[in-house]
Amino acid sequence: MTTPPIQAIRNIGIISHIDAGKTTVSERILFYTGEIHKTGEVHEGLATMDWMEQEQERGITITATATSCRWKSWWFNLIDTPGHIDFTIEVERSLRVLDGAVTIFSAVEGVQPQSESVWRQADRYKVPRVCLINKMDRIGADFRAVVAQMAELLRAQPVLTQLPLGVEGAFRGVVDLLTRRSLTFNETDQGSTVLEGPLPDNMIEEVRTAREQLVEAAADFDDTIMTDFLTGRDVQADRLQAALRRGTLECRLFPVLLGAALRNKGIQPLLDAIGAYLPSPLDSTPMIARHPDDGSDAEEIAPDPGAPLCAMAFKVQSDEGRKLTYLRIYAGTLHAGDEVWNSTRRCRERIPRLFRMHAHRREGLDEARAGDIVAAAGVREALTGDTLCAPQHPLLLSGLSVPEPVVSLAVEPRGASDREKLLAALEKLQWEDPTFRVREDPETGQTILSGMGELHLEIVIDRLVREFDVRVKTGRPQVVYRETLTRPVEHREPFRCELEGKVLGGELTFSLTPLFRGAGLRVSLPVDSDNALPPELTTVLTSSIEQVCTSGPLAGYPLVDLEVNVSSSPLQPGAGTGTDLGLSAAARRGVARAAREGNPTLLEPVMALELLVPAEYAGRVIGSLQQKNGKVEGMQVRGEMEVIRARVALSEMFGYMTDLRSATKGRGTFTMEFSHFDLAPADVRQRFGAT
Repeated sequence: MTTPPIQAIRNIGIISHIDAGKTTVSERILFYTGEIHKTGEVHEGLATMDWMEQEQERGITITATATSCRWKSWWFNLIDTPGHIDFTIEVERSLRVLDGAVTIFSAVEGVQPQSESVWRQADRYKVPRVCLINKMDRIGADFRAVVAQMAELLRAQPVLTQLPLGVEGAFRGVVDLLTRRSLTFNETDQGSTVLEGPLPDNMIEEVRTAREQLVEAAADFDDTIMTDFLTGRDVQADRLQAALRRGTLECRLFPVLLGAALRNKGIQPLLDAIGAYLPSPLDSTPMIARHPDDGSDAEEIAPDPGAPLCAMAFKVQSDEGRKLTYLRIYAGTLHAGDEVWNSTRRCRERIPRLFRMHAHRREGLDEARAGDIVAAAGVREALTGDTLCAPQHPLLLSGLSVPEPVVSLAVEPRGASDREKLLAALEKLQWEDPTFRVREDPETGQTILSGMGELHLEIVIDRLVREFDVRVKTGRPQVVYRETLTRPVEHREPFRCELEGKVLGGELTFSLTPLFRGAGLRVSLPVDSDNALPPELTTVLTSSIEQVCTSGPLAGYPLVDLEVNVSSSPLQPGAGTGTDLGLSAAARRGVARAAREGNPTLLEPVMALELLVPAEYAGRVIGSLQQKNGKVEGMQVRGEMEVIRARVALSEMFGYMTDLRSATKGRGTFTMEFSHFDLAPADVRQRFGAT
C-alpha cells in the first residue's frame, strides 16, 4: 500500500526537550507497527531514527528524520525531531508542514526550557497535540506535577486520559479513563501483547474522580455530554473520544497519556490516541497561498489529489554531495519526472525521482498525492521554504520563521587541498540548514561560520572532516552581536551620476528611529498619493534598505530595533531622478551615513538558563551565576534537586559546563536557549568604539 487514503493519513512529529525520550518512543512506534523487528537503543547508538554517526556517538538527535508506518487503519508519516536548542530549525520546519504532534515530557524533569520552546513553535503553526508523560518507571516520577506545570508554564489545558498502575519501579501499565479498563504490557514479548483487564478495586474512587474531570473537559465540545454530566448519566467512551477530538483539533485541549518507552509500556495506547485525536490532512486548517507576482488573490488550498499541484520544500539534505529535498504535498499529484514551477525562486524544476523515506533508507515511488510527505532526488534549485507548484497555476505559500545565529567561529583550511574543497562543502551544508551562515571577514580574510550554539558549530566541523574530507583550523567561538542606534536621525540623500550616457539619479528624505528591544527592523514608505512610489520602485527601495541594514556602522553586525521611515522620494523621470539604480544607491549610501550619526551601540545575545542541581550546591551555583552578571529569576524544589532559572549573557557561557560540574561534583546539568538581545557591557562597547 503505497498510496493510503487521505482520511487515514496522520502527518505527525515527535517534539520535546532533550532526553525526554523522543527517539526511544519513535523506535517503539516502528517496532509495534512492524516496520522494524528489533529495537535499537539510543544509548547503544543503534536507534533507527538516529542514523548519523554524530547522533550515534553522542546519543542525541541532530537532524529531523522522517519515516512511515501503519497502525490499524491509519498511515503515519512520522518525523522525529531534535530536542537540543542548537537544532531548533529542525523542529521549526517540521512543524510548519505537519498536521499534528506528540509532545513528550519526562515524568521526573517535567516541563523544561526546550519543552516550552517547542510548545510555542507548535502554537505558532496551530498544530494539535497529544502528550505523553514518559519515564513513569523512574524514581521521582510525578505525573500530576507535570500536568500542573503544563497548565502553569504552557498555559494549556491538559486532560488526563489515563492513570498509572503502580509508581516508579512498580509501574506496570495504565488505566484507560474512557473505558475504565486496565492495560498492562507483556514483558516476555517486549510489550507487544497488551493485556486488558478490569479496574483494580483500590482505584475505583480515584478513577471516578479523574473521569469526572475528563467528562467535564469534553463537555465543552458536546452539549449532550454536558447535559448527561449534570444529570448524573454515564457517558460512553466513543462519545467522549469524539468530543476530545474536537477540542484537540481546535488546540483548546491536549489529551495526556502515560508510559515508559524504554520498558516497552504505554506505546500502543499512544498509537491509538494519535489516530483517534490528531487530524488527517482533511481535518487540518487549509493552507492559504497567494499569486507570486503581486501577492494578491489569496487562495485556499484544499487537499485534493485532482487539484493543481501545490507543495512545500521544507527540508534539504546533502546526500553524498547531491540534494535530497523533502516535500509536503498540499494539493495535486506529483509524478516522478514531472516539471514543476518553483514560485519562490521563479524557475522551473524537474523532479527526477520520488521516495518515501524510512530514516536514511529509501522506498521508490511513482507518484505522491495530496497529504503525502516524500523526498525528491535531483531537484536543483529548491531550498527550505520554497513553494513548488503547477507551471500553469503559480502559487506561493508563506515560508517559515528562521532564527538568527548567535555564535560564530573563524576557520582556515589546513592545506591546499582543503582550501579547494572548503567553500563547496560549506555551500552544501548551507543547503541543509538555514540557521548556518558563512561569510568572509574583510579584514582578516578568514572564513566565519555562524550558528545557533557551540554544539551546532562543532557538528559542522565534524561533518566537514567526515563527509567532505575537509580539515580546518578553528578559533575560539565568538558572540554574534547586533547593532542599534541610541538617538533618532533625519537625513536627506541625493544621488546622481552618469553611466554610458544615461543619468542615474535618486533622492530620499528619511528618518531613523530607535525602537524597543526585540522590535527588529521596520521599513515604512510613503503611502499618500502625492509621494507614493510605483510598485517596482517600492520593491527596489525596500530591498536596498534591508540590505544595507544587514551591516551596521560599528563592526558590520546587523542593525535591529530600528525604524527606517521614508517621508519622500521625488520622481523626475526627465531629469533621471527616481531610476531604480539611482534610488538603490541613494538608499544604501544615505542609510549608511545616517546610521553613523545616530550614536550606534552594540547589543549582545542573552540566554535563558534552567539549571538542575543538588540542593546542597544551589548556593555555590547561584554565586557562580552572579559572578557572570547573571540574573536569577526563580527557584523551584524538585525532590532532592533545585531548579534554578536565570538569564546570562552568551559571552559568559562558553565552557560553563566545566564550571558547573566542578561546582556540583559532576551532578549538575543545565540547558539554555536564546532569550533576547540587550545592551552589551561598557567594556565590550568601548572595544568596538560604541557609546
